[in-house]
Amino acid sequence: MTTGRGHTVLLVPVPELEPFARDRWAHYLASWISRDPAFTHAHITALAPYLPDPTAADLARLAAIARATRAFDYVLREVEELPNGFIQVAPEPAAPFTALTQALWDAFPACPPYAGEYDAAPHVTLDQRSESVSVASTRALLGHLLPARCRADRLELHWYEEGNCHVLADWKLGSASV
Repeated sequence: MTTGRGHTVLLVPVPELEPFARDRWAHYLASWISRDPAFTHAHITALAPYLPDPTAADLARLAAIARATRAFDYVLREVEELPNGFIQVAPEPAAPFTALTQALWDAFPACPPYAGEYDAAPHVTLDQRSESVSVASTRALLGHLLPARCRADRLELHWYEEGNCHVLADWKLGSASV
């Protein structure tokens, strides 16, 4: 697939927060803004880091997991700050995301969520606390976007590399024939 200094991420896109997320990325990391129209900067990570160069068999395993995972609705409501200063919003309910992450990790045990360094609780990262950024200022910037009623209906494999962020593959959730 792709090699180099970048990395892969398996995620559920959150198009409802894309304008906000893209603006924040542009503010902090303009060289990481994707030119791929299918790429969503707003997302809930399902598994990262993932394999740097997945094989056809790996992609088939991902497709099978996506087919076996029913699409589901969730709400993004409460902006919160973590002890490390990251500002996020967690999905309600979180259980379907946790189950998806567990299924992916079970299928790819060499890829623990966040390399085992951080809590794998599902969330959308919004910003990071600073002298000019707080939970209150983030809520104000989000304005009418929250609460957001969302639907998780696909799993995407993204490539993240400065100047080269793009979608590698995607799968519709729950597309298994019944």
